[in-house]
Amino acid sequence: MEDEQLLRYSRHILLEEFGIDGQARVSAGHALVIGAGGLGSPVALYLAGAGVGRITLVDDDEVDLTNLQRQIAHTHARVGQPKVQSAAEGMHALNPGIQVATHVARADAILLEQLVPAADVVLDCSDNFATRQAVNRACVQHGKPLVAGAAIRFDGQLSVFDTRSADAPCYACVFPPDADFEETRCAVLGVFAPVVGTIGTLQAGEALKLLAGMGEPLAGRLLMLDGRTTRFDEMRLRRDPLCPVCAQRRGTAAPTAEAR
Repeated sequence: MEDEQLLRYSRHILLEEFGIDGQARVSAGHALVIGAGGLGSPVALYLAGAGVGRITLVDDDEVDLTNLQRQIAHTHARVGQPKVQSAAEGMHALNPGIQVATHVARADAILLEQLVPAADVVLDCSDNFATRQAVNRACVQHGKPLVAGAAIRFDGQLSVFDTRSADAPCYACVFPPDADFEETRCAVLGVFAPVVGTIGTLQAGEALKLLAGMGEPLAGRLLMLDGRTTRFDEMRLRRDPLCPVCAQRRGTAAPTAEAR
């Protein structure tokens, strides 16, 4: 690690649990970020600032004026640009030493099959149920840890799904793909800007812990934020032995969830 890098990342290196070895692993890591909006903005900026060596961004949307209330990776001057290009510009301004690849595309099964195998960690910052299920299937298939976040109105949630562990649930264990799910959108119900910032920041933290090989990831737990009361609650998760996504890869286990 060069002197400039040692200085840039010195506050991480000073952490006993992180250290120079953790920073080296982060700098050698590859994060795949699905979505460059409210959640993806803090994720992209924090991963860039922390020096994740390669970051791949996927989003098919453009920056809109209504995004700027919460999507902090974008600026008024970049309204109309593809979000991934706008975010990459902000990331390189923060840290020119990282590699950023962009895909102006929806994260469908074909694209995920190309991108997920090369990633060390996948962060789902998307805003729709179908994409979340597609990302989860790809992560299960290729044995990649998934950091999944969601936010709407004043509510946010976060978990890590890492099926490299035999007893860990996948996203579909908790949110079955055939569930009668009512899609909700920020454009209809609104969203409190700091909630997406909080969840996205926590997603970045979970990804950095996974890349650095330190701390205790949020695997097997669902963290829920109520932005009205600034209260966090947690639910313990268990994998579903009949899960249509991950059950074929593993044996049986306990019921899907129990409240804590």
